[in-house]
Amino acid sequence: MRKPTATCSVSKRWGRWRFVRHRLSAGLILMVLSTEPAVAGPSPIHPDFADTAILAQLPNVRVDTAQPPSSPEALARQVRDYIQQARSTGDPRFIGYAEGILSPWPENRMTDELRVLRATLYQSQHKFDKARTDLRPVIQQGHGPQRLQALLTLANVQTVQGRYDQARTACQQLQQAMPGLIAQSCLALVDARTGQASEAYEKLLAGYRQARGAATAEQLWALGTLGDLAAQLDNDKAEQYWREVLLSNPDDLYIRAELADWYLQHHRAQPVLALTRGYEKVDSLAVLRAIAMRRLDHPDAASLVQRLRERFSEARWRGSMLHKRDYARFQLHVENNPELALEFALANWKTQREPPDTRLLLLAARDAGQTERSRPVRQWLARHHQTDARYPGDTP
Repeated sequence: MRKPTATCSVSKRWGRWRFVRHRLSAGLILMVLSTEPAVAGPSPIHPDFADTAILAQLPNVRVDTAQPPSSPEALARQVRDYIQQARSTGDPRFIGYAEGILSPWPENRMTDELRVLRATLYQSQHKFDKARTDLRPVIQQGHGPQRLQALLTLANVQTVQGRYDQARTACQQLQQAMPGLIAQSCLALVDARTGQASEAYEKLLAGYRQARGAATAEQLWALGTLGDLAAQLDNDKAEQYWREVLLSNPDDLYIRAELADWYLQHHRAQPVLALTRGYEKVDSLAVLRAIAMRRLDHPDAASLVQRLRERFSEARWRGSMLHKRDYARFQLHVENNPELALEFALANWKTQREPPDTRLLLLAARDAGQTERSRPVRQWLARHHQTDARYPGDTP
């Protein structure tokens, strides 16, 4: 699912991260963190070095830590700013900065806005249960823009985890409180994942065409969702929808990765190089770029692959392999190690069940000659009547 930003947009995934920050007519700020990352990886650690050696030069980031915020409103502004910078740069340090100023804040002074922002941070770290815990009281007792944002964020979390009944409930509540393209997109995505992909696509497309006067953020959200549904149906219009989103919002790393992946699935590696140029520090995009380079026998492929090996090796050494999908994809399509790819794809699927997660697991199981291990996944797909043109043909 795509992810909302403080008003209604969901990355679907944080690296899957994804935010859309636009102020809507209702006064909301569409902000949703994706869970499928686009996360910039750190430089590798080398254990042998001189005491005076410079190990790495970090980007020049201005962080105001001299005076902690004195009011909930000031704190919320600063946390939102860090989240926005994380979204636009793919740099996870900004999530750490946001956590650093939010975590000391007294629980008895938490506002609805701060709870929603903390849930967004939890979502980016795949702490989905904690995110739900923060969102539920805002939905049950809150009102106005923060309740709408909480509903959208909860719908995203539930959809990402394949909890479609709960996601539908959140989408319906959002529709009752704020009818429009955001709620329509929310429901369309759930319908598409539960056996009604064609109907959901046609209904959302009709809604989009009838809502030309809607806020830009709503239109972009609908376009991104239409791209997702078109890809699920193997409709080439997916490319057009996603390109329109990127034309208006080039920093949408989630859509950028979705389009690059779509090109690779359609054996079009060359456009991937243009889409991912300059984004080598973002893990999801760097892996897609490495795959494209390998397919094209690009002279810089070996250098990028080595950097990714070091980056992933360090993440495993640190015990911070948060985004298992990227590593599984790297092992499957770059390192030709389907057995290891399957292990990480299975671990990833325990918490994230979006189509890219499912497709990767099914491909790894097939290529590893271990299709029996994907049986529970295929049973889950059948139970939800979920079909997707992106899945390998051995699925129901």
